[in-house]
Amino acid sequence: MIRFSTQDDVVTFSVHAQPRAPKSQIVGEIEGVLKIRLAAPPVDGAANEELIYFLAKFFAVPRNAIEIISGATAKNKIVRVHGITGEKFMAKLSEG
Repeated sequence: MIRFSTQDDVVTFSVHAQPRAPKSQIVGEIEGVLKIRLAAPPVDGAANEELIYFLAKFFAVPRNAIEIISGATAKNKIVRVHGITGEKFMAKLSEG
């Protein structure tokens, strides 16, 4: 199960990003951390931009609702999504 915290309509969780994948997709969970493959190289912020784009589309929120609050230059990141509840977060993840 993905570990996350909520406050009002904001969800914060950890992501393990794997750049240079054939396509961007969620591939599962590792010790409570969401693992996501990204179809972008880790060069000049391209992987972070792809992560923001992918999560915005996945959770159906605007791109500016996604914030990388820690780990911008690392594979392990802490991400904050504004505009969703914990229930919606879990429901979207269970949909796949």
